[in-house]
Amino acid sequence: MSLLKDVSLSSFTAGFIAVLVGYTSSAVIIFQAAAAAGATQAEVTSWFFALGIGMGLSTLGLTLYYKTPILTAWSTPGAALLVTSLPGFSMAEAIGAFIFSSLLITLAGLTGWFERLMKLLPQELASAMLAGVLLQFGLAAFQSAETHLLLVISMFIGYLVGKRYLPRYAILLVLMLGVLLVSVLGEFKVERLTFELALPIFTAPSFSLAAIIGVGIPLFIVTMASQNMPGIAVIKASGYNPPLSPIISWTGITSLLLAPFGAFALNLAAITAAICMSEEAHPDKKRRYTAALSASFFYIISGLLAASVATLMFAFPQALILTLAGLALLSTIGNGLANALSQTDMREAALITFLVTASGMTLFGVGSAFWGLLAGMLAWHLMHKPATN
Repeated sequence: MSLLKDVSLSSFTAGFIAVLVGYTSSAVIIFQAAAAAGATQAEVTSWFFALGIGMGLSTLGLTLYYKTPILTAWSTPGAALLVTSLPGFSMAEAIGAFIFSSLLITLAGLTGWFERLMKLLPQELASAMLAGVLLQFGLAAFQSAETHLLLVISMFIGYLVGKRYLPRYAILLVLMLGVLLVSVLGEFKVERLTFELALPIFTAPSFSLAAIIGVGIPLFIVTMASQNMPGIAVIKASGYNPPLSPIISWTGITSLLLAPFGAFALNLAAITAAICMSEEAHPDKKRRYTAALSASFFYIISGLLAASVATLMFAFPQALILTLAGLALLSTIGNGLANALSQTDMREAALITFLVTASGMTLFGVGSAFWGLLAGMLAWHLMHKPATN
């Protein structure tokens, strides 16, 4: 099947929503991370340029090569780490730490040790972790009704009507309805939106032992544990099986090449990837890769127009984004829970994985997704270990 036959309006919309959710949910953290390194406005724009181009090209290349919806993203936990760890270091030292972290990610892919580790993960636990990661988005969709009751109820009813009569375009209907409502209510505001191409700024790296230990190594650990591990779990839980080591390697190499321009860490996406791998993106699993291709297009546009895109993204009320993301992920959350709890002998371990992940706790700078998998694997091995006399 050709690309033109595979693409659909629903998959194109899914790609747009994935990028929209990714930017609006964590772009502010990137601003804070760049500010912590003492970045100028031009350097902040360069960071978003490098990240957008990096995510776009890596998503495009990997998706086309494997004909699988492989979505990459910036490391949101990594950015949060940078906010607190970069003060005191120069921009050149920060870039050196980014390069070191990227080298470690590339090495993890080339050696294959990360893929071997992931093969030990039972499918039920991967599904439970996915459901736990996405649960907060499902809850936030309805919690937003506390401040935007009319908007949330309207989008929810629009979703139900869409699922009943136009299931492939339900999320598009919700998006259009949401934008229409916030425009009528005067909550969609773009004051001085101008379109201009972003200019990348090269910063020569300086390799400081303190920056490598205090920034580079923690950035690598957080990116692998809190981003790449959930990203791989999403791919597996969605029924895709591309070779993982080359994918991890290419995210590392892409980060390595763009690090001097501000791309601190690129990795596999989890939450936004789930949007592109959902039934709403396309009913045919083999054609959902077009949703990731759509996302790559919007990633590249966002990189080229980095300064303008930030203004546009923040023009949407947070309630619209949260409701849109929650509704788009409903079927994925449901499928994750169904798969996680389908086997009686795995049910308790899967439930532990789900609860720990959904708790949102962070220990030693590592997010709950990693600890959920660790707790679930521990429970599974202990409860299934043969008793000794």
